[in-house]
Amino acid sequence: MNIIEKILAGASGKKQVRPGEIVEARINSAMIHDITGPIAIQSWKKLGETKVWDPERIVVIFDHYLPPPSEQAASLQKMIREFVYEQGIRNFYDIGRGGICHQVMPEEGHVHPGDLIVGADSHTCTYGALGAFSTGIGSTEMAAVFATGSLWFKVPRTIKINVTGSFGPFVMSKDLMLHILGQLGVSGANYRAIEFTGPAIEDMDIAGRMTLCNMSVEAGAKAGIIAPDEKTVEYLRGKSADSVQRIRTDENSKYERTIQIDASTLGPQVASPHSPDNVAPIEEIPETRIDQAFLGSCANGRIEDLRIAARILDGKRVHDRTRFIITPASQDVYRECLQEGLLDTFTQSGAMVTNPGCGICIGIHMGILGPGDVCVSSSNRNFVGRMGSPQAKIFLASPATVTASAIAGRISDPRALS
Repeated sequence: MNIIEKILAGASGKKQVRPGEIVEARINSAMIHDITGPIAIQSWKKLGETKVWDPERIVVIFDHYLPPPSEQAASLQKMIREFVYEQGIRNFYDIGRGGICHQVMPEEGHVHPGDLIVGADSHTCTYGALGAFSTGIGSTEMAAVFATGSLWFKVPRTIKINVTGSFGPFVMSKDLMLHILGQLGVSGANYRAIEFTGPAIEDMDIAGRMTLCNMSVEAGAKAGIIAPDEKTVEYLRGKSADSVQRIRTDENSKYERTIQIDASTLGPQVASPHSPDNVAPIEEIPETRIDQAFLGSCANGRIEDLRIAARILDGKRVHDRTRFIITPASQDVYRECLQEGLLDTFTQSGAMVTNPGCGICIGIHMGILGPGDVCVSSSNRNFVGRMGSPQAKIFLASPATVTASAIAGRISDPRALS
């Protein structure tokens, strides 16, 4: 079996599972946030339940409305707080105590290799970077998990992406993932898993791996995953008391298909409006003036991403006609930026640093786009109306490309600044 099949087999009490098989599996952790949480809680109550299956395995994180921009948002958060306190849920990350759910979950030790994790958010697949099978589910499905602690799954077929070679200067894991999306398309991995392997993946830090697994869902994948290794062990040291399970794919395991990529052939990639798979090398992107640049989101708001941005920005200014909004993924990332002097670099350059959270990524508040605005973003989606006005245009790129573009006032190759 491959790593995905092994996790589902273990969680369902089976010795072996095959693609297409339906299994009922035990959940290790279940996560809701402030948008999906209210529907999950209301649906759970409609089932006639009064106690969740295990309050220690439920994680609640406020990140989308952070802080709430309206009375309605504040009321929904209040309702979730009441549920948390009533049910004795200790893993609760309120305003000022967490950040984006997909950063907080691994950061706070809620993810372990071999786990089966569900979250009421499509980018729950991020945790595959640590060797977990993690996937997004609907809020009503989450109600069933709250009641029973289990859920049915169809064992997915798996696509293997083997990456060799080394990345060039200012070429990042985001560029690799955009390139993959350009090959697969937004439905090329529908109800499949993607396993990332190869020397370039082994050399990649956990932050880079999280970007790959995070955006697997943009290809329609049920999950993205990377086998745990020494970097996984090191990342989890001090975050979790559990020993690291070295779960790996069997050598004779079969995949639906294998894609080979040489990282040394890649340069910066850009996804043009209005789809994450509308990808081309930056050299093929026409000269495009931008009104706004955004660095953040669950795809690329980690300290490693912000360090790259600070390195590029150091001693430079954001273009006079461009707004540069930077949103750290969590309180911990924000503190690291403060300790390392990154906030000073950002603010002196003319960028705005916001509080941690999802921020502009989903177009709720803190920098939404107006009609005709053009934005280059390190987030994971560029659908029509995603970040504000349906008349705005969103280009997706790496943190390095986003930062270089903020300086130039147009979509720009970061290698030109080296």
